[in-house]
Amino acid sequence: MTYKKIAHALLASAVVVTGMSFSVPEASAVQLHELLFNRAKRKEVRQRRAPEPVIQQPKKTVTAKPATPRKAIKKISGPQYYTYKAAQMATFTLAGLTTASVGQSGELGLPTMDFESQRFKEAVRYSPTLQIAIEEDIAKAVTDHYSKKPAFLWSRGSSVTTQAKAVAAMLNSADKHGLEAKDYAVDVPSDAFSIDDPKARAAELLAFETKLTAYAIRYAQDMKDGAVNPNKISGYHDFTKNRLTASDALAGLVAGDMDPADYLTSLMPNQHHYAILQDELVKLRGSTENEIVLPANLLVKPGNTAEEMPLLIKAMERKMRDDTRTKHQGLLDAYAGETLYEGDLVELVRDVQRDLGLNPDGVVGPKTVSRLGGQSLASKIDRVKFALERLRWHPENYGKRQVVINQPEYRVRYMENGETKLAMRAVVGKPSNQTNFFHDEIETVVFNPYWGVPQSIIVNEMLPKLHRDPGYLDRAGYVVSTHGGQQIASSNINWSQYSGPVPYSVRQKPGPRNSLGELKILFPNRHAIYMHDTPAKSLFQRDNRAFSHGCVRLEDPRAMAAAVLGKSRDYVASQLGGGEKGERISEKIPIFIGYFTAWPNDEGQVEYHPDVYKRDMYLGRALETVNTARDASS
Repeated sequence: MTYKKIAHALLASAVVVTGMSFSVPEASAVQLHELLFNRAKRKEVRQRRAPEPVIQQPKKTVTAKPATPRKAIKKISGPQYYTYKAAQMATFTLAGLTTASVGQSGELGLPTMDFESQRFKEAVRYSPTLQIAIEEDIAKAVTDHYSKKPAFLWSRGSSVTTQAKAVAAMLNSADKHGLEAKDYAVDVPSDAFSIDDPKARAAELLAFETKLTAYAIRYAQDMKDGAVNPNKISGYHDFTKNRLTASDALAGLVAGDMDPADYLTSLMPNQHHYAILQDELVKLRGSTENEIVLPANLLVKPGNTAEEMPLLIKAMERKMRDDTRTKHQGLLDAYAGETLYEGDLVELVRDVQRDLGLNPDGVVGPKTVSRLGGQSLASKIDRVKFALERLRWHPENYGKRQVVINQPEYRVRYMENGETKLAMRAVVGKPSNQTNFFHDEIETVVFNPYWGVPQSIIVNEMLPKLHRDPGYLDRAGYVVSTHGGQQIASSNINWSQYSGPVPYSVRQKPGPRNSLGELKILFPNRHAIYMHDTPAKSLFQRDNRAFSHGCVRLEDPRAMAAAVLGKSRDYVASQLGGGEKGERISEKIPIFIGYFTAWPNDEGQVEYHPDVYKRDMYLGRALETVNTARDASS
């Protein structure tokens, strides 16, 4: 049988098996014939061909060049908050520092040419158990002084001096500065005493002498620099002024060219915000007003139902302007405790927000709550005390011209002779990138600036993108340079080899997309913080404006630049566009980058602001640590 016939037979069998009824095309049979025949033929040829010897070739090992593995990025963290440690305490005594000649009868000796020295030595002999517990540096300063000059400072004969009484009065009223009065309180010996017991009087005067000297030094140090050292609270605090030493404070008290009380007064912060806050503290302590305390986390949007609405209405009635009250009097009279927040109630909230200088969005959030009464009376008192303490960290004088940034208020002011000449909204660092707390001097305005990207942003935010896309910076308008200044394409760098700080600088070119906008105002500092413009204008309309990486964005940067330069807005406008250029101001202007949750507004009314960075909490803990240490020692 031929192969062709076999093919026909196979196809016919397939038809029978499947039960299909159709004719077998000739072409199909031919194809099957070719397949079978050729396959048989190839098999026959392979069988006739002699096998070839198999030669084992050495295997070649091919190693593929591996890609550089991406390193896990170690993010650069910001400063930390510390566990505050109070100064070490020490107990000192004057016993043994001097020797005195006392008669056999135990009476004080007769007056000598050095009567005061003799009186002091005898008083020490009569006070063998006298001890004072105080900070170590104060204890050393006091003992050093009386070792060299064993004489009374605060009494003459058997009487307390007028100067001593004035100093004691200041110490006993320390609470009006927000200080703890018990840490400085001194009992002044009565002018009436028994002449029949001179030893007791001598001992009483010596106890007063040593305590007044020690506590006056403590008061001087706390008044000039604060009861706590801010740099020991966190790395966000940076105050470089030299703190008053105990020996220098004592020298100021005993210097003959200034009355001791006047010397202590000279150490107070000498600017009007301090006095306004002192007055606010007196008012709060004497307040009999029923408290209206809204929940600090209250959030009510139009259309919501809130059980706090009646309390909110009461709080707004206390804060609204007279014209707002008149406009909404009908609503206020008719309000019956409804909890649904809609319609006219929303319009009332918007008008009250305008009265308070807030964004009138009708949303009751943290800023609105804070302005309306989100703090209890006790909380307000604490915030004023914290503000007074923080002012003592600053220099005693602000200067004739200054710029003041209050971070919790999100506001910047340019001031001359204590008067606000310019004020505007600001954006400050977000809680994860907090703006530092320090003071410095403004030196330069830079127009059309480059933005030098900090290493923290390069590592934390850019490096993950660069691991995936090395050319990202080229397309985004950044210039990458070596530390030697040579520019290099971002795409030519193997970013995957870096997990931390990179050996390159990254700058964003001037222009409308630049993060610094049109200009920046520099006060060179180690935190790389400055004021600047921003293309993200919408953020200024929000109540919470903690969005930056630490620098301070200005709502009206042209006006601030004109103010510090002493020139017009038109001049500033004429410098914009083109390449980067800087202009130094004619005289350096102090700038205070502060943090005050209680602060006077431009009308002199103290307002209260959210503790955006929780620094009130940390300051409260530090003050409590100091007070606990002092209480334990006494």
